[in-house]
Amino acid sequence: MAKTKRVAAFILAAITIFCLAAGVKHSGAYTLYTLATAKRKLPIYSVEREDKKIAISFDCAWGVEHTDELLSTMEKYNVKCTFFAVQFWIEKYPDYAKKIVGKGHGLETHSKTHPKMSKLSRDEIKAELTSSKAAIEKVTGRIVTLFRPPYGDYNDKVITCAEESGLYPIQWDVDSLDWKDLSADKIAARVLKKVKSGSIILMHNNGLHTAESLPLIFGPLLADGYEFVRIDDLIYKENYEIRSDGAQIKK
Repeated sequence: MAKTKRVAAFILAAITIFCLAAGVKHSGAYTLYTLATAKRKLPIYSVEREDKKIAISFDCAWGVEHTDELLSTMEKYNVKCTFFAVQFWIEKYPDYAKKIVGKGHGLETHSKTHPKMSKLSRDEIKAELTSSKAAIEKVTGRIVTLFRPPYGDYNDKVITCAEESGLYPIQWDVDSLDWKDLSADKIAARVLKKVKSGSIILMHNNGLHTAESLPLIFGPLLADGYEFVRIDDLIYKENYEIRSDGAQIKK
C-alpha cells in the first residue's frame, strides 16, 4: 500500500511540474484531472454488435496478380468486402478499381503515396486524403467515406484530419499476417481464432497465399452464421463512441 501511494504521489508531482512548465493557469485539481484522463483519438478497430456481421478488407498498394482469384472466390461464397487502395495503385490499375466496385465491393482510400501519416503536417495529411479520395471517385464514380492509415500508423492529428475530410478512420481487430507469406492454413487459423461479431479482418490483395486461404475462412464462418458485409455497412455513422480498445459502440 505504501509503495502504491509513493507511485501515485510521483505521478501527481510529474503532472504538476508539467503544468507549471507549460504555463497552465487553470485550477490545479481540474487541470490535473483533465491531463490524467485525456483520451487519445482512435480509429474504428471493430464494432460492438451481436448480429454476427463482420467485415473482411484488403489493402491494395502493389500488384494485382491474385486479385481476380479473390474476386472470384468472394462471388462464389456471396461475400462482400472492402478494398483500401493507394492512389498510385488506382492510377495504375483503373480497370481493377472499376471491377471491384462493379461487383458490389467497397473501394476506399489508403492514402496517396502510402506514407507514415503521423510524420506529416496537417496540410500534408489533408493533401494525401483529398487527392486519393478524388482519384478513386473519378475512376469509379463511387463516393469514398473510409480511410485506413498505411502501416496502421496514426496519431490524434491523423484521426482529426480524416474526420475533418469526411472520412471514418478504420483499423482492424483481426490481423491475418498474410503479408508475411504464411501458408493458407496458418492465415485461416489466425482469422478463425480471433474473429467475433463486429470484427474487421485485415488482409492484402497481393498476399502470396491470401486467395488460397479464403475458402478456409468463408466456409466455417458462413456455416456458423456469420455474414460478411462491407465496412461502410458494418459501422455506425452517427451517435457512437469509440471505446479505449477501439471498439465502436452506440451511445
